[in-house]
Amino acid sequence: MNITEAIKYIEDRGWTTTHFGLSRTRTLLAALGDPQKKLKFVHVAGSNGKGSTSAMTHSILRQAGYKTGLYISPYIQKFNERIQVDGQCIPDDRLVEITERVAKIADAMDDRPTHFELVTAIGMEYFYEEKCDIVVLEVGMGGELDSTNAIEAPEVAVITNIGLEHTQWLGNTLEEIALTKSGIIKTGCEAVCYDGAPEVTEVVKQCCKERGVSLTCLDFAHIESISEGLDGQRFAYKGTEYDLALLGRHQLNNAAVVLEIIGALRRRGWDIDELAVRRGLRYVTWPARLEVLRREPLFLLDGGHNPQCVEALSGSLANLMPGCRFTFILGILSDKNYDQMADMLLPLAERFICLTPDSPRALPAEELAAVLRAKGADAESFGGDIDGALEKAASLGTPTVAMGSLYLAGLIRDRFVK
Repeated sequence: MNITEAIKYIEDRGWTTTHFGLSRTRTLLAALGDPQKKLKFVHVAGSNGKGSTSAMTHSILRQAGYKTGLYISPYIQKFNERIQVDGQCIPDDRLVEITERVAKIADAMDDRPTHFELVTAIGMEYFYEEKCDIVVLEVGMGGELDSTNAIEAPEVAVITNIGLEHTQWLGNTLEEIALTKSGIIKTGCEAVCYDGAPEVTEVVKQCCKERGVSLTCLDFAHIESISEGLDGQRFAYKGTEYDLALLGRHQLNNAAVVLEIIGALRRRGWDIDELAVRRGLRYVTWPARLEVLRREPLFLLDGGHNPQCVEALSGSLANLMPGCRFTFILGILSDKNYDQMADMLLPLAERFICLTPDSPRALPAEELAAVLRAKGADAESFGGDIDGALEKAASLGTPTVAMGSLYLAGLIRDRFVK
């Protein structure tokens, strides 16, 4: 295999299969010698914010001197981003070599593994071979039956903000989805829970009680926003001030979750001093999350792709630039609540430039533009012409926000950051 062949082998497997469960992942890992049993984890599940939470935790642990793995999904620009150690993506040659070994196992299985199960096995083997002290492990979908849950009890199990998502697989109510995501909480770990819907918190509390797990529930009343701008923001949590590189008030909530994760790790004997925490938050990076790609004219990129994300983004834009109206470059998948998302953006929009994301689930740009025009917005369709859309936005000279799909975010980021 070369790197193109290795990635094609993985991606050709698809994301879902005839039935959910951990048996395929466990078979793969057992054949590799169960590398996950020799690793320590912070396991992060949720609907929104789990990527940012993982990135901040990873940044702090690195600053504390630990060799730290990071497992995320999806990637923005390059497949290798999904498996990182100390901020460096898995090299092509290592990805190829481990994929070849995993493929021999997978191809001999009667019940063939999915895309995500293959990547999970590859990631676990790489983290073990790199002798990581700890791995920040982001759940792909759900929790209980997600392939990442083949691990034993993590150091800390984290439940970030939960909303209605993937209802065909996870459940039709917040309680059902919370129960599925709480499957990552295991006897022997500590747990940290976002300050979200009361019904979600109750489910998490009950799961922890049944499993004898110590739980920290966030109270966002302890967060104080001090200042914010395009270079980052300053906030206080429980009276202690921090600088955070990530933009958006919603990131303060995620940062508070991270501070409680660090507290749980300290109680378990991890040596993480205050300087590591401060430097980790100050220098964290997380692409395509209200990311400044250009200052003049201003161009922001955000992967927000559901109503909860758009609500957070809208609030952040209003706080960062009060009274400003934006050009939105917008591409959305057809299975998202794009009508509600459009309503949230309309008060901030000068105009919309619509694109079709590179996905079989994409909402065609012209259909999106028609929805927006029916709401009285100025909306133009550019189909799949990203360069044309960017050129048009630049010619207008107004602040621009590109958003709506991570499939689109990576392609746009390619035009600014190589």
